[in-house]
Amino acid sequence: MKKTILVFGLLVLALLLLFQFSKYTIISGNMQIEYMMSIIAIAFLGIGLFINKTTQKKYPVSNQKIDLKKVEELGLSKREYEVLKEVSLGLSNHEIAEKLYVSESTIKTHVSNLLVKLNAKRRTQAIQISKSLNII
Repeated sequence: MKKTILVFGLLVLALLLLFQFSKYTIISGNMQIEYMMSIIAIAFLGIGLFINKTTQKKYPVSNQKIDLKKVEELGLSKREYEVLKEVSLGLSNHEIAEKLYVSESTIKTHVSNLLVKLNAKRRTQAIQISKSLNII
């Protein structure tokens, strides 16, 4: 947290210095306004790219193979398995329905079938069970 505050404080300081420099150059007449606007735009672009790079989450890549035999043993259909993968990404029923081009009630049916087949009471529990079985 302290590092984030320090970085943002330094960014604000750098921007203030840039604005003061731009004010000085415009007043003294050494530089045209278009050049100063482009420098400020480039500075904001650099800051945006820096913030984007530092705030992106890095998800660990799993080296485990998906156990397709276990999927067949559980009796999951291809569509139910697709729904399970989308549920594991944290999507809502509405988002899954839009992504798979089906109705929301169809997704509700698939989710309830998944809960029965995985012997789970909630979606989060189904995801935990699926991860322990190496099917997602």
